Amino acid sequence: MKENVTSIAGEERAVLVGLITPQQDEVRAHEYLDELSFLADTAGAATIKTFLQKVDYPNPRTFVGKGKLEEIAKYVEENNIDLAIFDDDLSTKQVSNIENALHIKVLDRTSLILDIFARRAQTATTRTQVELAQYQYLLPRLTRMWTHLERQRGGIGMRGPGETQIETDRRIILNRISLLKEQLKDIDKQKSTQRKNRGKLTRVALVGYTNVGKSTLMNLLSKSDVFAENKLFATLDTTVRKVVIENLPFLLTDTVGFIRKLPTHLVNSFKSTLDEVREADLLVHVVDISHPQFEEQIEVVNRTLREVCDSSDKPMILVFNKIDAFTYTPKDADDLTPRTRENISLDELKTTWMGQMHDNCVFISAKKQTNIEELRRLLYEKAKEIHLTRFPYNDFLYQRYDDLEGSEE
Repeated sequence: MKENVTSIAGEERAVLVGLITPQQDEVRAHEYLDELSFLADTAGAATIKTFLQKVDYPNPRTFVGKGKLEEIAKYVEENNIDLAIFDDDLSTKQVSNIENALHIKVLDRTSLILDIFARRAQTATTRTQVELAQYQYLLPRLTRMWTHLERQRGGIGMRGPGETQIETDRRIILNRISLLKEQLKDIDKQKSTQRKNRGKLTRVALVGYTNVGKSTLMNLLSKSDVFAENKLFATLDTTVRKVVIENLPFLLTDTVGFIRKLPTHLVNSFKSTLDEVREADLLVHVVDISHPQFEEQIEVVNRTLREVCDSSDKPMILVFNKIDAFTYTPKDADDLTPRTRENISLDELKTTWMGQMHDNCVFISAKKQTNIEELRRLLYEKAKEIHLTRFPYNDFLYQRYDDLEGSEE
């Protein structure tokens, strides 16, 4: 359990709750709670304490066991906690039972992410996508919103109103969901037309886990001013900029970042945003190499891309960012325990990943602008290769340009 007693005035004070299970060991559970704490901070809540319980499976009534829930309730009462955030999705019954025990607001991971998305949405497109995801999340949870009408209790005078209101709200929400889906279809058509109007320029999409530096890299390559911040989901709206490297123009797209346990309906709501990835000619997968679990983040992104974008046949460049923040601890010569990720140097990682990706891998620092020219060269080569498959008659022009560049040197 981690405790942090400092918080800024006006922030909601939160406790975080997670589980250690046969499918999720203690190390992984702590990592998830660290990420949940970052999500809470992004949403404007201060994490005061975290709770973990080791169980075989979540309690179907209260997620955690009775004793752990009593421990949390005691801490909440003694420390003026405003909010309890659980690391997995909660059922309607679980939320109701937990709220009755803690007497504070209860959120799960999905509702927290949806709140962040609602705060970050800037354009009409993104607001529509977020609203659809919110309603889809809300629909199966309507019953809990009407417990004040005592719908569950029997007896004279207790039949009807709650059920009627729930059914009315369900119809309203279903109608709203239908309307939002139609609006997104129109948005998809507009986006498709915009993509067609961009001509035959090569399309390059930045993809990656959230908060790995995609927007910072976008600003650096395109010399633009896309919003970048050390927060999760700083970018929700897709941004497209024209980039010219040497004599080759191409379109560079900054996309929403992925995250572990990303809700399915949220991914589906962002279909029009992910269409930019689907239609890209080249993917630039940005990775935060300073993160202790960067390899798992790579797999999360790759898995999501396979599921929603069918990206298996797309060429990809792997860009390891934040090498300026990379640290490791060399093992002592007499230490016979197996090496961990923390004992591997950057040079060793470079050898490993460059061996896997060959010439499709580069290590940079967008913040310090380290190795950016190497990345530009790699982007130029890959974009040129794609361009020449469409316009082979341009090969002479590129060859002449390269010859002129060589003669100047």
